Amino acid sequence: MGSPPRSSPRLSWRRVLCVLFLPFVSSGFAPPAKYRNNFIFERRKLPPNPRRFDWSHLTPRELKNRSQGIQTEERAGRNPYFTLEGHEFLILGGSVHYFRVPRASWRDRLLKLRACGFNTVTTYVPWNLHEPERGTFDFSGNLDLEAFILLAEEVGLWVILRPGPYICSEMDLGGLPSWLLQDPTSQLRTTNRSFVNAVNKYFDHLIPRVALLQYLQGGPIIAVQVENEYGFFYKDEAYMPYLLQALQQRGIGGLLLTADSTEEVMRGHIKGVLASINMKGFKVDSFKHLYKLQRHKPILIMEFWVGWFDTWGIDHRVMGVNEVEKSVSEFIRYGISFNVYMFHGGTNFGFMNGATSFEKHRGVTTSYDYDAVLTEAGDYTAKYFMLRSLFESILVRPLPPVPSPTPKAVYPSLKLSHYLPLWEALPYLQRPVTSNVPINMENLPINNGNGQSFGFVLYEMTICSGGRLHANAQDEAQVFLNETSLGILTDVYRDIDIPPITECQLLRILVENQGRVNFSWKIQNQRKGLIGPVTLDKIPLNWFTIYSLELKTQFFKKTPSSSCSAGIAGVCSSMDETLGATGISGLRKRFTCLAPGSSPAPTRSSCSRRRRAARASTAQTSAGFDSRLAEPWMCYLWMWRTNCAYNKNTAPGLNSKQSTKTRLTTLLC
Repeated sequence: MGSPPRSSPRLSWRRVLCVLFLPFVSSGFAPPAKYRNNFIFERRKLPPNPRRFDWSHLTPRELKNRSQGIQTEERAGRNPYFTLEGHEFLILGGSVHYFRVPRASWRDRLLKLRACGFNTVTTYVPWNLHEPERGTFDFSGNLDLEAFILLAEEVGLWVILRPGPYICSEMDLGGLPSWLLQDPTSQLRTTNRSFVNAVNKYFDHLIPRVALLQYLQGGPIIAVQVENEYGFFYKDEAYMPYLLQALQQRGIGGLLLTADSTEEVMRGHIKGVLASINMKGFKVDSFKHLYKLQRHKPILIMEFWVGWFDTWGIDHRVMGVNEVEKSVSEFIRYGISFNVYMFHGGTNFGFMNGATSFEKHRGVTTSYDYDAVLTEAGDYTAKYFMLRSLFESILVRPLPPVPSPTPKAVYPSLKLSHYLPLWEALPYLQRPVTSNVPINMENLPINNGNGQSFGFVLYEMTICSGGRLHANAQDEAQVFLNETSLGILTDVYRDIDIPPITECQLLRILVENQGRVNFSWKIQNQRKGLIGPVTLDKIPLNWFTIYSLELKTQFFKKTPSSSCSAGIAGVCSSMDETLGATGISGLRKRFTCLAPGSSPAPTRSSCSRRRRAARASTAQTSAGFDSRLAEPWMCYLWMWRTNCAYNKNTAPGLNSKQSTKTRLTTLLC
């Protein structure tokens, strides 16, 4: 192989000209200088952030003169950032859902949020809890949204409100009320007339409650999110603009934002509204779509997941402290605002939990611990002290002292003394529905025409022969011949054999709603109970008697309890207080009623009377009463769902994976 030919002098001059003019030519293809300052996307190295902030005067109570809320600003040589009244401001948010925390514990959780170094609390607003029936609104007790927002202001926290109407949040149907499923023509999360009319009526009640709590009105709300993660759903391009207009027409202003996954942010955003993203951890590539959308806006991570929710049958999910610390350190270094989801997860009281439906339907657990910064009980974790240390490193003034841990009580062992079989409770339910065909839960003609949202439905019918039973039960059903259990039906296994019988018998199908799917397009088809015909050897069965088992407070007041005027609820004098404290009476799966502090306090004789009433069927007396329970007096009423697995922290005294079958209520006093 010979030597390469030498270049001619003419070619050399061309090279010289190219070198001379290259800077001018290439500059025409480069982005403007103001767009070259995003260090994340250019993967440029930043030195450790030397800046320290003093936001002590930027709290809701201290900031009296307000002219502009959260704004965005750009400067050469650094990333875009937020300002509050002209001062650079990082949104350091933590999620606490008021409806998942007993009202008595709100202050404790918010004080711990503030002491950790956060300046903002974020919360969803669950439509299904606030409007359980059409036109019936509940903003009391544990659902007092205004009180929660004002308490956050008092503690020194700003608020980001996420009013939906769809919120996901691992709530039943993503926080949408189940009565929306009654209309077969309605299309959830679209501009379908039926759905829009329902949203408008809900917003007419919700928005006036929070509009006056916005920043420019002197309140603590600095931002409002429009819907939630619509980029994944994206069924109607007119839907998000409609919701934006619906909020603005009712007085919502200031910083408005959307929240989507890093991959779906392009589809979920609205023009003129800040797009935020959700993520598990800091990765440069996660921002590429957001950068294309709004390259000269500051970045807000609306949900930085520091853990994950649990579903029944799956191991508890956790995220390591080091993993969280690494991401938060990068957020701070690049000046990225973020919201920790969850700071405190709390509890899915009653039947409010949602479900997933990927490989199979799985209900979300009662515990919404989420491996959060605080435990479900509100206790500190290693994540808490790690975050507090990081925040202290960027703040000029010291953080508030850490509140004392919440006190704990040790309860004595319990022995279950009596149970109430389901069949004995039926006469005390509301009048059953009769129908020639099975009716799904949402379409039962009860609750002022709003159907049934949660709990169980019992279907009874008469059969005079055995055979192959087929039924579509959502989500799980126990099948009985009279009172004898025959087996289980699920949304996958829909057949069961009925043994030969010589005379007509009562076939009973007890269906449990284990939670409606809270994410994906499947929310449109989340009707519960028996769906479609029930057949025996392919012949449709008819003439059903249908009992609604919502397990509301009224159920316990109707069941027999001798001289206790309030029925089973009378067993615990503080039952009404316990229910009221949750704000969602009748929706809890278990109650612990403590008599001390109640008025009037129960006496030994009154508890003995209740105990005798509980054992009336066996004519037992109170001679065996355990005096160790006298101080304090304690009454426990446990309501637990069929075939659910409980650990020792959920139901003390019960064996793990105890199957209760027909024993829906167990009483001890």
